[in-house]
Amino acid sequence: MVKIEDIMEHKKTLIFVGGMATALIGKKILESQTTKDFCSRSMAKVIAMKTDAEASIQDIKDNAEDIYASSVEENKEKIYIESSEEE
Repeated sequence: MVKIEDIMEHKKTLIFVGGMATALIGKKILESQTTKDFCSRSMAKVIAMKTDAEASIQDIKDNAEDIYASSVEENKEKIYIESSEEE
């Protein structure tokens, strides 16, 4: 029967072998066509979301500019009316 103490004597070797196994498995996963397809689809969705966000932000900016222009115009009209009433 294998004892834990016997295994722990070779701890560094086991860590090295475990790291190598993880690297090999990771390499196989990253090289698979399924993973490449998944990453491509994910990036396409991220780019589409970025484009939509930029469009939304531009709409917000345009609306804010319109609101500002309207308020400036209303303020000018209000000042003109007040100055006309004083005369």
